[in-house]
Amino acid sequence: MKKIFLIVVGFTCVAGAQDMRENLGRSLFADQKANRVGDAITVLILESSSAVNGAKTSTSRASDLSLGAKVSTGAGSGTDISGGVGTGNQFKGEGSTSNTGSVRGKLSAHVDSVLANGNLVINGSRSITVNGEEQIITVSGIVRPSDIMADNSVYSFNISDAKIVVQGDGNITKVQEPGWLTKVFHWLF
Repeated sequence: MKKIFLIVVGFTCVAGAQDMRENLGRSLFADQKANRVGDAITVLILESSSAVNGAKTSTSRASDLSLGAKVSTGAGSGTDISGGVGTGNQFKGEGSTSNTGSVRGKLSAHVDSVLANGNLVINGSRSITVNGEEQIITVSGIVRPSDIMADNSVYSFNISDAKIVVQGDGNITKVQEPGWLTKVFHWLF
């Protein structure tokens, strides 16, 4: 009976054994942060941009040329001759542009590769469709392990070489675009 029990216990241990090298880098007491290829990481997208550009130009130029002469014959009043030439040029121009944008979101990405210095190359996307309007958010870049927070998330402004793309497709997007005839006229002129 002891033999059968030992065989069953031995078989269970062999069948359910884990490779301890697999969990070598994982600690029971530390936070589980992404550090290997295939690990998931949460990206908190908090991006805002603002740009203002203004220009003002004012130029002015004026020229005057005058000529005057008085001729008298000695007997009385003389003849006055006068002339004048004037030119002027004036230009004023103003222009300004202003652009603001804000993107907020949360998505999960995965580690594509680990660089030699330990930094992680990440890539992820999320597609959301509401009432026939599809919105696709993609993010990619390089993350330092020290920028990963305890809950395995990273802010988008801590991603180096970050590429964040938000695209929409649907009826609202199509209505906002100019028609094909307008596009042809813009292309020609």
